[in-house]
Amino acid sequence: MSSKSERQAARATVAAYHESQLADLVHRVGKAVDRFRTGEVDAFDTDATIFQYSRAAKELWKFCNLGDVEVVARMIGDDVPADWWERGEPRRP
Repeated sequence: MSSKSERQAARATVAAYHESQLADLVHRVGKAVDRFRTGEVDAFDTDATIFQYSRAAKELWKFCNLGDVEVVARMIGDDVPADWWERGEPRRP
Protein backbone atom coordinates (compact mmCIF):
# COMPACT_ATOMS: atom_id res chain seq x y z
CA MET A 1 0.00 0.00 0.00
CA SER A 2 1.31 3.43 -0.86
CA SER A 3 1.72 6.26 1.55
CA LYS A 4 -0.41 9.36 1.68
CA SER A 5 2.48 11.47 0.38
CA GLU A 6 2.95 9.13 -2.60
CA ARG A 7 -0.74 9.42 -3.50
CA GLN A 8 -0.56 13.21 -3.15
CA ALA A 9 2.49 13.32 -5.42
CA ALA A 10 0.71 11.12 -7.96
CA ARG A 11 -2.37 13.38 -7.87
CA ALA A 12 -0.14 16.42 -8.41
CA THR A 13 1.55 14.72 -11.38
CA VAL A 14 -1.77 13.82 -13.00
CA ALA A 15 -3.24 17.28 -12.35
CA ALA A 16 -0.22 19.04 -13.85
CA TYR A 17 -0.28 16.74 -16.89
CA HIS A 18 -4.03 17.24 -17.36
CA GLU A 19 -3.69 21.00 -17.16
CA SER A 20 -0.77 21.18 -19.60
CA GLN A 21 -2.48 18.92 -22.15
CA LEU A 22 -5.77 20.76 -21.81
CA ALA A 23 -3.96 24.07 -22.34
CA ASP A 24 -2.57 22.71 -25.61
CA LEU A 25 -6.06 21.72 -26.75
CA VAL A 26 -7.52 25.12 -25.79
CA HIS A 27 -4.68 26.84 -27.66
CA ARG A 28 -5.70 25.01 -30.85
CA VAL A 29 -9.27 26.25 -30.46
CA GLY A 30 -8.00 29.79 -29.89
CA LYS A 31 -6.00 29.64 -33.11
CA ALA A 32 -9.06 28.39 -35.00
CA VAL A 33 -11.22 31.22 -33.62
CA ASP A 34 -8.53 33.74 -34.56
CA ARG A 35 -8.47 32.36 -38.13
CA PHE A 36 -12.27 32.64 -38.24
CA ARG A 37 -12.12 36.25 -37.11
CA THR A 38 -9.68 37.13 -39.89
CA GLY A 39 -11.83 35.37 -42.49
CA GLU A 40 -9.23 32.68 -43.16
CA VAL A 41 -11.73 29.89 -42.35
CA ASP A 42 -15.50 29.75 -42.19
CA ALA A 43 -17.80 28.97 -39.27
CA PHE A 44 -18.09 25.32 -40.28
CA ASP A 45 -14.33 24.76 -40.16
CA THR A 46 -14.19 26.50 -36.79
CA ASP A 47 -17.05 24.38 -35.51
CA ALA A 48 -15.24 21.22 -36.64
CA THR A 49 -12.20 22.31 -34.63
CA ILE A 50 -14.35 22.95 -31.57
CA PHE A 51 -16.00 19.55 -31.99
CA GLN A 52 -12.60 17.86 -32.19
CA TYR A 53 -11.52 19.78 -29.08
CA SER A 54 -14.56 18.49 -27.21
CA ARG A 55 -13.82 14.88 -28.14
CA ALA A 56 -10.11 15.27 -27.35
CA ALA A 57 -10.80 16.88 -23.96
CA LYS A 58 -13.15 14.01 -23.07
CA GLU A 59 -10.50 11.43 -23.99
CA LEU A 60 -7.94 13.29 -21.89
CA TRP A 61 -10.33 13.45 -18.95
CA LYS A 62 -11.05 9.73 -19.19
CA PHE A 63 -7.34 8.94 -19.20
CA CYS A 64 -6.61 11.16 -16.20
CA ASN A 65 -9.47 9.58 -14.26
CA LEU A 66 -8.87 5.89 -15.05
CA GLY A 67 -9.05 4.93 -11.42
CA ASP A 68 -5.83 4.43 -9.51
CA VAL A 69 -4.08 7.80 -9.65
CA GLU A 70 -0.70 6.18 -9.03
CA VAL A 71 -1.07 3.96 -12.10
CA VAL A 72 -1.97 6.98 -14.23
CA ALA A 73 0.98 8.95 -12.85
CA ARG A 74 3.28 6.03 -13.65
CA MET A 75 1.88 5.90 -17.21
CA ILE A 76 2.54 9.62 -17.60
CA GLY A 77 6.08 9.10 -16.32
CA ASP A 78 6.59 6.26 -18.79
CA ASP A 79 5.50 8.61 -21.60
CA VAL A 80 2.57 6.36 -22.56
CA PRO A 81 -0.10 9.04 -23.20
CA ALA A 82 -1.39 9.59 -26.71
CA ASP A 83 -1.75 12.61 -28.95
CA TRP A 84 -5.05 13.82 -27.51
CA TRP A 85 -5.85 16.04 -30.49
CA GLU A 86 -5.53 13.05 -32.79
CA ARG A 87 -7.62 10.92 -30.43
CA GLY A 88 -10.39 13.51 -30.67
CA GLU A 89 -10.55 13.36 -34.44
CA PRO A 90 -14.01 12.26 -35.59
CA ARG A 91 -14.13 8.81 -37.12
CA ARG A 92 -14.72 8.87 -40.82
CA PRO A 93 -16.18 5.89 -42.71
